Amino acid sequence: MAHKTVPTTDDRCVVKPRQPPPNPCPESQLGWKTGRAEGRREMRLALGRPRKPCLVALGQFFREFSTGAAGESSVFDSAGFIHPTAVVHPDAVIGRGVSVGPFCTVGSSVKIGDMCQLYPGSHVFGQTELGDNCVLMTGAVVGDDLPGSTLIGCNNNIGHHANVGVKCQDLKYKIGEPCFLAIGNNNDIREFSSIHRSSKSSDCTVIGDNNLIMGSCHIAHDCKIGNCNIFASSTLLAGHVVVEDYVHTAGAVVVHQFCHLGSFSFIGGGSAISQDVPKYMMVAGGRAELRGLNLEGLRRHGFTDSEMRSLRRVYQRIFMPSNANPVGFEERLAELEQHETLAQVPAVLSMIQSIRDCLAEDRRGICKFRHWNTS
Repeated sequence: MAHKTVPTTDDRCVVKPRQPPPNPCPESQLGWKTGRAEGRREMRLALGRPRKPCLVALGQFFREFSTGAAGESSVFDSAGFIHPTAVVHPDAVIGRGVSVGPFCTVGSSVKIGDMCQLYPGSHVFGQTELGDNCVLMTGAVVGDDLPGSTLIGCNNNIGHHANVGVKCQDLKYKIGEPCFLAIGNNNDIREFSSIHRSSKSSDCTVIGDNNLIMGSCHIAHDCKIGNCNIFASSTLLAGHVVVEDYVHTAGAVVVHQFCHLGSFSFIGGGSAISQDVPKYMMVAGGRAELRGLNLEGLRRHGFTDSEMRSLRRVYQRIFMPSNANPVGFEERLAELEQHETLAQVPAVLSMIQSIRDCLAEDRRGICKFRHWNTS
């Protein structure tokens, strides 16, 4: 009977350590090192595959921007910084301490104020003037190669891929006619917003100071925007719209051309405005209707309790009259203007005058109230 032989220790398989794969190039050419990143970099250079120039430029810019002092030039140097990949026309006027990032474009008629920052891929064209301390984020386009001008004040932020001061979307605009845009100071214009120049040489699109224009908003030709307004995302203003001061729109609001939005008014989300909104009012709805006073907004802006009580009384007498007082709309306004106590409150007189202005012949009328008395 055959006996099985038990393998001895010497006959068993010995696990050998795994050997590294052979180098495609001799170590003398690769200069191989232990660090992975350094090894990959040196291998890429040895094989003749350097990094793409655009990636090198962007990496250099962001390193310098984040550290503030990298090498010979710095983004935060008082003398300014223009990246070598930027295209800046020699006739452009560049202020002190201006930072121009990679792949930016600055036209021949552009004037840029002191300490402005142009992030990578932002562009300034045409007869455009930027005030001091303005910031253009990546993809922002300011100005257009058209007759006319785009004037932007100081301390404005223009967000990613926003278009400011470009040609209007009005078929009545005649190619070659001067068109204008003027923007004040301290405005925050967020990503993907668009603000157009005027549609004729006799008019101008105007935006005041301290406005917050959130993402994807649109302000069309010949609009007049006051101060300290807040436009939530996707607020769309058609041509010739007038917005006074401290107006707040919620998201996805659309406003018909030639409409007026009075000061301290509030527009509910998703509303379509086809007629004027008087001062201090709150409107909402697919075809927006008056929903009362913007009491929370008035309180936030310093209106006293006494003023708000007076405004509420006036609102009720105008838009919610009792059957015991069957006088017409005009008569109700006249009575309140002569009221012994209410007529002494400046905010009351301002609201009544705003309502009268909305009813003028050259205006679109006032937003309807669901319990409107037509007597």
